Amino acid sequence: MAETRAAPPLAPTKTPDARSARTVLLRRARELALVPALLLLMVLGTVVNDSFLTERNLISVLGASAALAMVVLAESLVLITGKFDLSLESVVGIAPAIGALLVLPAAQSGWGTRWPTALALLAIPVAGAAIGAFNGVLVVKFRLNAFIVTLAMLIVLRGLLVGATKGKTLFGMPDSFSSLATTTFLDVPLSVWLAAVAFAVTGFLLKYHRTGRALYAIGGNADAARAAGVRVDRVMLGVYVVAGVLASIGGLLQTGYVGAISANQGQNMIFTVFAAAVIGGISLDGGKGTMFGALTGVLLLGVVQNLLTLAQVPSFWIQAIYGGIILVALMIARVTTGRAQD
Repeated sequence: MAETRAAPPLAPTKTPDARSARTVLLRRARELALVPALLLLMVLGTVVNDSFLTERNLISVLGASAALAMVVLAESLVLITGKFDLSLESVVGIAPAIGALLVLPAAQSGWGTRWPTALALLAIPVAGAAIGAFNGVLVVKFRLNAFIVTLAMLIVLRGLLVGATKGKTLFGMPDSFSSLATTTFLDVPLSVWLAAVAFAVTGFLLKYHRTGRALYAIGGNADAARAAGVRVDRVMLGVYVVAGVLASIGGLLQTGYVGAISANQGQNMIFTVFAAAVIGGISLDGGKGTMFGALTGVLLLGVVQNLLTLAQVPSFWIQAIYGGIILVALMIARVTTGRAQD
């Protein structure tokens, strides 16, 4: 009779639940990793300049970051769906410029239409929504490459801004154009409160509302989301419209903070926007990222810029440092997710 041998014990393998839990922990660690980084920068700031931790300087950092935060919020929503929108930086310039040109007299480089201030302010988000809708139609309905479409729109809108303003800086807008940046509540500008509320509401919707979950599903696999009953085209088009509106509001906040609209408002802003989104954990592959991570990315870059300014570092070095931050963030993402990036 043949001798039977017991089969060797199988090597322990990780269950799908264990692998899923590990992935979630790594993503959460990546987002929370910016919190100690922010604390470290705060400590470094006290060494660089005694005025860094003063209430006035910290509020200044928040006020200067409010416009960027709105555009980062807009770009993050588009990135979560797996698409791009490079034209948002031009929306920051052209949308508030349209409002200003409608309300300013011809003697102040306006169009001479002298619209009521309320209507001119309303025209700003409407312009942003129209630009977003145009981008969305080209990308969603005509199936054109989002990167190329929005890059072309960035260039077109930049040219339109220079042409509409004749290369001049617009001054003398009504006080309502700057009220969000100049009016304070508890010593903090309303622009900061607006950005905070926008991030909180968006974060809640992304986590608990079916539309927010649909964005992640589309970014993860659009075909699977469509098969599950998600109206992919409608959601994508809506995302582009919302992104345009948020960027236009960011442009209004920038206008109020600076007190004028230049012919190059928003120029090169998209690099900083991508830097904040990427280091905040928003995946360029789509389907991943949280508003908390994106917000900490904005705060980190705001603190970095403030530190470099206090240290009297030339502005061109700031862009180089932002580029380095993006590269480091991409390498961290590669390690934490374990996936190659397309």
